[in-house]
Amino acid sequence: MVANNTGPKIQQEKATVSAMIYLYCNQNHHTSRYQLCNECNDLLQYAMQRLTMCRFGEAKTTCEHCPKHCYRKDYKQKIKQVMRYAGPRMIIYHPVMAFRHLYKNLLSK
Repeated sequence: MVANNTGPKIQQEKATVSAMIYLYCNQNHHTSRYQLCNECNDLLQYAMQRLTMCRFGEAKTTCEHCPKHCYRKDYKQKIKQVMRYAGPRMIIYHPVMAFRHLYKNLLSK
């Protein structure tokens, strides 16, 4: 069975992950605000694919509390690095997204 998630919760999750990857890339790989390096673009495309195909769909928790991690080992390591860097900075650059994510994370426990 192939999932094709396009609901509002998945779209919000995609927007949050995208913002985190852009923030990380712009500040660490010195790209312009609306561009990504090839490595970060690859990670973004992979993350979007994983969210689109998520088996939990609109019932998806945050990745931190997900019972089934779906990222390949190499991508999982990259996204963790991005999240460690961008997560705390999201409060400054994207406060609404950050608080939504924190709230969803609290509900997922």
